[in-house]
Amino acid sequence: MSDQEERPENGLRKELPAELPPRAPAPRPGPGPTPAEPVPGQAPQPQLTGRQRLIDGLWPPRLTRAQLIVALLLFGLGFGLAVQVASNSDGDSALRGARQEDLVRILDELDDRTQRLEDEKQGLEKQRQELQSSSDQAAEARRQTAEKERQLGILAGTVGATGPGITMTVQDTKGAVESDMLLDAIQELRAAGAEAMEVNGVRVVANTYFSDTDGSVAVDGNKINAPYRFQVIGKPQDLEPALNIPGGVVQSLEKEQATVSVERSDKIVVDALRQAKLPDYARSSSR
Repeated sequence: MSDQEERPENGLRKELPAELPPRAPAPRPGPGPTPAEPVPGQAPQPQLTGRQRLIDGLWPPRLTRAQLIVALLLFGLGFGLAVQVASNSDGDSALRGARQEDLVRILDELDDRTQRLEDEKQGLEKQRQELQSSSDQAAEARRQTAEKERQLGILAGTVGATGPGITMTVQDTKGAVESDMLLDAIQELRAAGAEAMEVNGVRVVANTYFSDTDGSVAVDGNKINAPYRFQVIGKPQDLEPALNIPGGVVQSLEKEQATVSVERSDKIVVDALRQAKLPDYARSSSR
């Protein structure tokens, strides 16, 4: 019995497989990212830092068409603002570098212009009151019309004029003075209250133009040569400072190596005349 009982036990043990070796415990997941397992046959890839990943995401830039258009518009706006600021700075540079007495003179000139406009307004109001209060309104109207005709004749250059003013002479030995410089002088004198002007015997009126021709200057098609002589009727105390302001006419001409002299006078004669010309198209709108 003992031998038969032992045989099945021994046969059963032979059929059982050998015991497997104990498995190693699985690693616990840590707080950081799990590194990718290397692929057989390939070299392991280097790990990228956060800065490198940020650079890879930003460069090369991936712009859409809408983003590109917005960027161009912003660039154009910024460029325009920069140009505007630069131009304003250049325009104000003359006043920034001006002396205190020059700034005071500019302010006085502005005050004088304001006063002239106020005087003109009061004169018109006085004429209206005289016309309304006159017993013979027809005679008063004729008198005012004749006075207005004389004033308009002076402005139109059809009659001569005399009065206080200045004489400005521009010596240009190197031929550097151009027509636009002389036109700037005319505009500055008009703004300062000039009432009648002539340049080298040519009457200056509202439609007078300057041009460059054959190395010289022409006024209304009439060629004039240096020295350029301006005869101007107006208040001398306003006309002369207007030409000598910082960055004004005299300083601009002197930069071109021209010599400018301004003389005040109690009597300036402007006797160059213009022929009255009817307009081709303009007609009076009064009925």
